[in-house]
Amino acid sequence: MNMLKDLRFDTDPNKFKYQQIVDCFIDNISKGNIKKNQTLPSINVFSKEYKVSRDTVEKAYKVLKRKNIIAANKGKTTYVNSTEISLKKNVLYLMNKMNDYKSKVYNSFVDELGDEFNIDIEIYHCDESHFLKLLEKNIGHYDYYVIMPHFKSNYAKEYSFSNEALEIIKKIPRNQLVVLDNNDLSVDGDIIEIYQDFENDVYNALLQGKDKIINHEKMIVRIPESEQFSYQHKISRGCKKFCLEHNMDYEVLSIDHLNLQKGELQFVIDDDDLVNVIDVINDNKLKLGKEIGVLSYNETPLKRLLGIAVISTDFKKMGKTAANMLTNGENGKIKNPFRFIDRKSI
Repeated sequence: MNMLKDLRFDTDPNKFKYQQIVDCFIDNISKGNIKKNQTLPSINVFSKEYKVSRDTVEKAYKVLKRKNIIAANKGKTTYVNSTEISLKKNVLYLMNKMNDYKSKVYNSFVDELGDEFNIDIEIYHCDESHFLKLLEKNIGHYDYYVIMPHFKSNYAKEYSFSNEALEIIKKIPRNQLVVLDNNDLSVDGDIIEIYQDFENDVYNALLQGKDKIINHEKMIVRIPESEQFSYQHKISRGCKKFCLEHNMDYEVLSIDHLNLQKGELQFVIDDDDLVNVIDVINDNKLKLGKEIGVLSYNETPLKRLLGIAVISTDFKKMGKTAANMLTNGENGKIKNPFRFIDRKSI
């Protein structure tokens, strides 16, 4: 095969040009049309011959090098390094933080995908600048990008994404993007998105537990002050809507104000704050579930053992649904199941 005349590229509009070049080389190598050790055209020559930008060719060659399909010798001539093409797809999984909830999503995602995928995980610790660096560095190197976008802030804001984050995310081909947990992203095109609708999910879950919740005189929503996220304020709005509809007093406080009163329902979002609330309840010898109520956000085995009522999404379901859609070539936006779990703490 003459690589300056005979290459035929896929014209799928959903694929970037560099990916079309990568797929063309992989297809011809796997069919034996391009042989091991065969020399590739230089980037400049390839660009001129096929009328594509130099940057596009360079990006395609970088992807092929990363897959160990091509290599460069000391003279910087690029050649076919291997004809043993792996059919496995490569996935970059960007997790905002490692905890029990996010681990459940990841583990169910990996288990459902099976052995046909290689998954690299990066944790960006809710730091938007670190997220952007990781994503920008890796765009073009993977077949799929799974992102869990939650960024911390020192002040309350309505949406998770800055304009800079949106612009970089939009560089990912739509058919390669999987968004988990957050529905703030506004990207045109067919993507996979499994999300929580925080405000409405919380409101509807509280309705499920209405008969027990409204027996309390007041709901105190505990939102951490140090690191704020947009979803926390959506949760707060869901609580406020419920309380207004059912004539229930309502207040948002940080954990720094722990003057607990009988008749209150403490709705605690953060697990560390939950420990502090339980400690104060015990110190004041208040009867949990009788004199004071506690409702927690997100289910864990420990909360189940301690009898703490929760409202929670199904984290395993989130990962499993995303994996099934990816392997089946499906796209669309699906709201993940969310429910109230009644226990003796209220």
